[in-house]
Amino acid sequence: MQDALTRGREAYARREWSEAYDLLLRVDGEGLLQPADMVKLARAAHLVGIDDACDEMLARAHSAFLGNGELEKAAESAFWLAFRLLQAGEHARGSGWLARAQRLVDESGIDGPICGFLLLPTVLEALSKGNADEAFQHSTRAYEIGRRFADPDLTTLGRLGRGQSLVRMGRVSEGISLLDEVMVGVTAGEVSPLIVGIVYCAVIEACHEVFDLRRAQEWTEAFTRWCAAEPDIMPFRGECLTRRAEILQVRGHWEDAIDEARRAGDHLTRPPGQRAAGAAFYRQAELLRLRGEFAAAERAFREAERWGRSPQPGVALLRLDQGQTQLARDTIRGALQSAPDRRKRSTLLAAYVEIHLAAGEVQEAARAADELAEIAQSFDAPYLSAVAGLARGSTLCAAARHQEALSALRPVLTTFREMGAPYEAARTLVEIALACRALGDEAACKLELEEARATFERLEARPDLERIATLAGHSAPPDGLTSREVEVLALVATGMTNREIAGELFISEKTVARHLSNIFNKLGISSRAAATAYAYERGLHRKPST
Repeated sequence: MQDALTRGREAYARREWSEAYDLLLRVDGEGLLQPADMVKLARAAHLVGIDDACDEMLARAHSAFLGNGELEKAAESAFWLAFRLLQAGEHARGSGWLARAQRLVDESGIDGPICGFLLLPTVLEALSKGNADEAFQHSTRAYEIGRRFADPDLTTLGRLGRGQSLVRMGRVSEGISLLDEVMVGVTAGEVSPLIVGIVYCAVIEACHEVFDLRRAQEWTEAFTRWCAAEPDIMPFRGECLTRRAEILQVRGHWEDAIDEARRAGDHLTRPPGQRAAGAAFYRQAELLRLRGEFAAAERAFREAERWGRSPQPGVALLRLDQGQTQLARDTIRGALQSAPDRRKRSTLLAAYVEIHLAAGEVQEAARAADELAEIAQSFDAPYLSAVAGLARGSTLCAAARHQEALSALRPVLTTFREMGAPYEAARTLVEIALACRALGDEAACKLELEEARATFERLEARPDLERIATLAGHSAPPDGLTSREVEVLALVATGMTNREIAGELFISEKTVARHLSNIFNKLGISSRAAATAYAYERGLHRKPST
């Protein structure tokens, strides 16, 4: 057992969490762990995703430290147990342990890093309630305590809170600069793994809050590398996958984005489940909606809401896609009325504009577009500015101010292209095409629509493809098939295998198999022979030119 204890401690020092957990647990079975080793076992358990064991060991460590008269360490154990419980949404138990830690500090007159750590839940609560000034003050105190005691974890979390608070206060450049400084220390390995995961998640979320997608992508890639280098660590893996899905969606890699979002949902819903699962389900739902898989999107939006994530504006746009314009309008209006801050309103206003234009309420759409432009200017974020520019260009088109619309939309298209956002660029091309048509330039209109169609085809954005077909005067593919599915069907009818079809269309065999599954579901068939018969009946059997 002494050898196992030594090896367990060494594995912990090497950050081999699974081995450390197994060895220390074996020693604990013989009742030989010291309180400090119980803390190591608890942290290893948490990092490998065994939270019940983590909670039990922290509670036992707390009692053992108390018994030894080590009150500061007892308070630290109580705090970290409280922190884990609060992060998991167990507020009653978490608050109880937090109160116990605070009482120990107050009654014993402890002056140490624990005093700063105990400020952190107050910071999080203030941020959640929109009290950024209060959060900044508490974060600053925590940071100063961390510096006084040379505690890198506390110093890092104090800086993190200050950066988050500055962003929420509207001092975006200052806040992001501070968060970048925090990340430098994290990537240099200056803090413990638990703090690393917390910081990555918080900084990437802050980047998304201000629509700084370039920075979000950079830190998401670094987060992914960290997760890959720490294969034992489980708590942050789901958040990493969700953020990757968001970036992949913007970059136009929708198939990979859906896979990552589903993996994130599977990971985050493992018992007891984490609230972050709501974001994973929302990402799934949005991608499914954009691909026209409305029933599946509806189910995913419901799951997102069940896990605490608002399903707006996705559900409102889903109603619009389903032809329920009045319901979509009422839904998005209700969501906007209850939006608490500029950032949340900015995520709703683009959908508000789109829905009200569909309802023929151009003036209301223009008012919302102006508000979105004002918010975008305050954030100074290229992506949000482009979204606002697209909203304004759309309203100008609807108001028959087509030359002004073109002037507004051309820079938007450039921005989306430079950012590598193909879907948004294609949506912009459609608006440019409409303006060109209204100005009598049908040739330019046709070119813009064809370029947009090619992007929507690659992304399999079925609702947008149907709109393109209507605008171009073409009939949509039969029975809800996408144009790409028609191509696959035509090649199936020639007798090609999945591998041969993949080579012909320059796609993967996995993508071909998914297309075939969609074709079978939409046509209500179950074999390649039936698909071939369908293709011949409708004249789709000729091999398309590629």
